[in-house]
Amino acid sequence: MKKYSEKIVVAWGESISGNTEIRDWLMKNNYPELGLFCHALYFDKSATDWLMKNAPHLLAMIKGVEGKKDALRWLELNGFHLLAKVAKAADNDKEQMRWLMLNDKLFGVLAQRIKTVKDDIEEANNDVHRWGYE
Repeated sequence: MKKYSEKIVVAWGESISGNTEIRDWLMKNNYPELGLFCHALYFDKSATDWLMKNAPHLLAMIKGVEGKKDALRWLELNGFHLLAKVAKAADNDKEQMRWLMLNDKLFGVLAQRIKTVKDDIEEANNDVHRWGYE
């Protein structure tokens, strides 16, 4: 995985939380994979396709957050242990979240932001008042 500075990981977290200006900045400044990750979190097909070709580890992390065991296994087998921990933590694994907060707080916060987005999506999908209106 490409090494990202602390500043870029913080920017990625902000873009995951919905800051479109920062997301667009990432896209234009040599970090398209991080900007497209944000789109893929919301099931954007073209972003998902791009990640599959150019940054499959990030797509595997998204799939891992969605509970796909094969994606988590792929991350582990390919040496993306930190991303596997982030995916598990964002999918409600409290032990992995605890580990991240103790050992790599920056990625722990990233996992929290991803979890918030995924929880919001799930809540919206389960809201009977929104069925048929999107």
